[in-house]
Amino acid sequence: MAKIYSKKNLVTTTMKPKKEVISFLLNYSKALHMIKVADKSFEIIAN
Repeated sequence: MAKIYSKKNLVTTTMKPKKEVISFLLNYSKALHMIKVADKSFEIIAN
């Protein structure tokens, strides 16, 4: 069992997100508005 966990990966995999995922997250963050009223905060998504 020790041999399984001590092996190092020879190939490093780089994970790159798709353009669609990045654009979705950016558009979502642009549409999200936080409003604080007294001690409460409200999240509003303006689509």
